[in-house]
Amino acid sequence: MAASILTVTVLDLEAKGVKTVGIIPQSLPPLTLPVFDAGLWSQMFVPALLISLIGFVESVSVAQTLAAKRRQRIAPNQELIGLGTANLAAAFSGGYPVTGGFARSVVNFDAGAETPAAGAFTAIGIAVASLFLTPLLASLPIATLAATIIVAVLSLVDFKTPRTIWRYSKTDFAALATTVIFTLILGVEPGVIAGVTLSLALLVWRSSRPHAAIVGRVEGTEHFRNVNRHDVITLPNLLTIRVDEALTYLNARWLEEFVLEQVAQRPELHYLILMCSAVNAIDASGLESLQAINHRLSDSGIIFHLTEVKGPVMDGLKRSEFLGDLTGEVWLSQNEAFNAIAKSKS
Repeated sequence: MAASILTVTVLDLEAKGVKTVGIIPQSLPPLTLPVFDAGLWSQMFVPALLISLIGFVESVSVAQTLAAKRRQRIAPNQELIGLGTANLAAAFSGGYPVTGGFARSVVNFDAGAETPAAGAFTAIGIAVASLFLTPLLASLPIATLAATIIVAVLSLVDFKTPRTIWRYSKTDFAALATTVIFTLILGVEPGVIAGVTLSLALLVWRSSRPHAAIVGRVEGTEHFRNVNRHDVITLPNLLTIRVDEALTYLNARWLEEFVLEQVAQRPELHYLILMCSAVNAIDASGLESLQAINHRLSDSGIIFHLTEVKGPVMDGLKRSEFLGDLTGEVWLSQNEAFNAIAKSKS
């Protein structure tokens, strides 16, 4: 940087078209009160909300990336408190919104910063530069400044992770690719919004079509596994379905249709067990679907059981009328229910 400043000055490159930083005010910003204007506040509310969201996401992202390089961890809540405090201070000094920027953070990291004290020394350095060194920086080429940032940020460019995500999950890769493309074309804010929106849409889509498996007992054990993946023991008069998702309004109707479709394919069926070991919650819509399944099975002469219901879920079921209407029982373990049905004569 010093060499580029000297070259621009000696050869008068600025007059030949080389763009430089230019004159920087040689002072510190004065302490001021924010403008309390209701019209201005309403006008700036949405942009301020987006800036705060992007600032927090950017800060936490770069903090986690740099912490991982040193096998450390961060507390996002503490990061949020720190950002909020810094922005309050910036509001009284005419400063820009404060974030943990990628470029500045990586430059600081590459310079050998180890503790938060580096931020204090950086602030002191900026204050000294603002008071005494701005005339020297006026001839700094913008290209040199840009190159400094680019070289620092290049260490964060990771081509391995996208390949790994592509092999692991195509939907997650779609969210990543959407974020990158929108960021490169439209900017950081549209990129983050597009990525978050697609991620939420994918989450809703996955929840609306949860994984459900027909399971049987692994011979010689008390474990129950997917019949399509393992050699298991099943009973001709029993169907056990394991649902690997919370039962909510997103998937309640899907579960009802899935269960009734499986029942329709088995005319010899007398018992149906819903294995709830992976069900962490059941909302009102999920409860209605369970009641509908219970009534439909009862009309067909099929007894409906539940197994391995978690405590918080069971507390909710006890507050409803479902357990009173249930044609079967709620078993503590799947193996216990399986053995009881195997010993019955039905």
